[in-house]
Amino acid sequence: MRLSVIVPMYNERSTIRECLRRVLDAPFDKEIIVVDDASTDDSVRVVETLASEHVGSIQLMAHARNQGKGAALRTGIMHATGDVVVIQDADLEYDPRDYPALVGPIARGHADVVLGSRFLGGEHRVLYFWHSVGNQLLTILSNALTNLNLTDMETCYKAFKRSALQNFVIESDRFGFEPEITAKVAKSPCVVYEVPISYHGRTYAQGKKITWRDGCAAIVHIIRYNLLRTPEQCWKRSWAEVPGLVAVGAVGTPYAQPDSLGGSEVNEVAK
Repeated sequence: MRLSVIVPMYNERSTIRECLRRVLDAPFDKEIIVVDDASTDDSVRVVETLASEHVGSIQLMAHARNQGKGAALRTGIMHATGDVVVIQDADLEYDPRDYPALVGPIARGHADVVLGSRFLGGEHRVLYFWHSVGNQLLTILSNALTNLNLTDMETCYKAFKRSALQNFVIESDRFGFEPEITAKVAKSPCVVYEVPISYHGRTYAQGKKITWRDGCAAIVHIIRYNLLRTPEQCWKRSWAEVPGLVAVGAVGTPYAQPDSLGGSEVNEVAK
């Protein structure tokens, strides 16, 4: 099983080298796709240097202007060729040592989508009370509309069979990716699992970017993608045409082979 690890990046020079080193150490055959969202520091130079040291393992894509995390993920997903796609933030809040647990239900043929929960007992740094309250409220609202019983809708760590993820229409440009993809997964036949992960949160002084405004925007995204999108608007082709899904095939169905991918408006900086 080969992983495509997508790393959206914006001004992460202080953490990106260590983050990628940890991803490289994860015990999987993998491609790492870093998508720089027009950083203004020297994050790109750091990744270029690391890519030259690990030829063939790291690809660097660059947006000409800042568009947001969702836009960076769209670019990475378009270029992914692995069997399973894992979303990895460029900071050090999420630990790639959790990949075996995150990918496990897919590898065993039980799931099409796996979410890593920070609230199921994994090791975590104690930080902001109101952030945790806000996260729980957003998860409850999302669950009420999706009818999923998740504990951490806003988690970064998500793993997808590539054939499933590339079938979703992703619209959000900023931090709306989490509520959007959760709503669209709930409308699909994909089998969803949740596993505990560790979490090493950082403070705003350490570079945390999400604010209360993003929480308010998340409410809008939850309502929009759950109530204002029909299932047919959420994906590109019938799920019966998507190979390798647990939901539409036997447990343990072989993974799909990489599809041919189209062009992109981004620049491939290093490979």
